[in-house]
Amino acid sequence: MTNNKLVPAIVLWLCAASAGAQTYAVQPQNVLQLSATGTVEVQQDLLSLNLTTSREGSDAAALQNQLKAALETALNEARKSALPGQLDVRTGNFSLSPRYSRDGRINGWSGTAELVLEGRDFPRITTTAGRIQTMTMGGVGFGLSREQRAKVEGEAQAIAIERFKTKATELAKGFGFSGYTLREVAVNSNDQGYPRPRMMAMEAKAAQADAAVPVEAGKSSVVVTVSGSVQLR
Repeated sequence: MTNNKLVPAIVLWLCAASAGAQTYAVQPQNVLQLSATGTVEVQQDLLSLNLTTSREGSDAAALQNQLKAALETALNEARKSALPGQLDVRTGNFSLSPRYSRDGRINGWSGTAELVLEGRDFPRITTTAGRIQTMTMGGVGFGLSREQRAKVEGEAQAIAIERFKTKATELAKGFGFSGYTLREVAVNSNDQGYPRPRMMAMEAKAAQADAAVPVEAGKSSVVVTVSGSVQLR
């Protein structure tokens, strides 16, 4: 006797196999993968100065209070010149760590506090940094503001799209087709800043009190890549 319960299962398996065969049979043909980039070089307009202070001592609580006092004094001075977008003030790393003797026992503590001055007004930032006496320069960095990045990304994107379209047209003709239709596309962007030397604490200590810290910005290359696939026709 035939088991009637097996019939539906066999039918379903045959249907699935048939659907898989049909899917495989209609794989797209004459699809071309390609990418193009657009690059715009722009002056960096964002400055970030890191001010730090370090302390050592045998009493963790006393050391922490010293760091807090130095940071609070620096904050009060920096806030006098703070202006959103032009000079933003924020605290950075604040840490205490034990020092160990050769026998593995704690014989002291060391700590670090950090203050970050960041914005587009370079003279305001550097002059403020020069007035802060409780912390020294830990480093300097440059980048692009959101406004500058958005503006330049739009220019680089337009270049990348135009190059993508031109390349697709040329490749289609090269392969003997009259044109193409766009199937899918992805857009990615990033900026590549030229490295700038860091200003270390010992250099900042030698600077004249209240004097502006000397800085010089470089340039960034904003790169937008358009990649995807086109159907040749």
